[in-house]
Amino acid sequence: MSTNKIKLSVLDQSPIRKGATAEQAIQETIQLAKYTDTLGYTRFWISEHHNMGIIAGSTPEVLLAHLAGETKNMRMGSGGIMMPNHSTLKVAENFRMLEALFPGRIDLGMGRAPGTDRITAAALNPSNQFKEQDFVEQLADLQNYFHDTYEPGTIQARIRAIPQVKTVPNMWLLSSSGQSGLFAAHFGMGFSFAHFINPNGGPESVKMYRDRFQPSDDLQQPQANVAVFIFCSEDEEKVRQHQAVMDHRFLQFEKGGPIVPLSYDDVKDAEYTPAEQERIRYNRYRVIAGSPTELKLKLSWLANDYEVDEIMAVTITENFEDRLESYRLLAQQFELL
Repeated sequence: MSTNKIKLSVLDQSPIRKGATAEQAIQETIQLAKYTDTLGYTRFWISEHHNMGIIAGSTPEVLLAHLAGETKNMRMGSGGIMMPNHSTLKVAENFRMLEALFPGRIDLGMGRAPGTDRITAAALNPSNQFKEQDFVEQLADLQNYFHDTYEPGTIQARIRAIPQVKTVPNMWLLSSSGQSGLFAAHFGMGFSFAHFINPNGGPESVKMYRDRFQPSDDLQQPQANVAVFIFCSEDEEKVRQHQAVMDHRFLQFEKGGPIVPLSYDDVKDAEYTPAEQERIRYNRYRVIAGSPTELKLKLSWLANDYEVDEIMAVTITENFEDRLESYRLLAQQFELL
């Protein structure tokens, strides 16, 4: 695959840097969206997380309305709406409203995980049974709501998602295990693999999705991308420090203790047990960091492994300026403009 054919997109979580506030994190997401819109990025997705002190992004359906109004070129979407937390009808109405405001620019990326712990998930939706079949039924209902169709005798025969608009958001399923790739293939939706969560099995999951893809009214050919943690810098020391912080952050998550914003000073003297060192080696496959030329080569390999032409960059840095610069250098290397 020619590197010049690779499209780059953004997946942003509104991370809260050490010493910063949630308000600052949201403003940085807005600034990042406006900046990457000028750099030639294809799409900008924002995530849904709950009860996490280091991530401010909890309501993509709300933030999207503002971001789409602040940008002109990129597709704007969710990465993703965690469907078990929501009423299917309300998701349909939220995204129909976004389509009414920004027709032809909206992506509805969806996941079947809650984006939080089980207790918080139960508080978000007390009727959530965490059943796979419930998710499948939500996807079927969602397509009916978007197209004003229904199965005879069902409740959808009496309900319409308002506002009724002519366009439908592009629907994607997100997955870190591959299971949702089968659902995406069945329903004729796009498929995004979260390599930044699970660095194993992604290429096989995308291939299975392509092999089993069934065209839908909304998507005639399979469409897939891969999301990965990325940091690009011309400063070797910044790359080294970034990797050290990411190493420690992953261990924080895996231990299940308090998760707080980190700086390099917090982790530079950390000593790890053999078991922790093994986890660090594994987690480093979730991150691609290095110089611009190194990144171009590594990301080209990744795209070839997955047989995709689009990579979504997830970038978290200690300094916001480094985050902007990372996206600028990537855009320059891949000649997005």
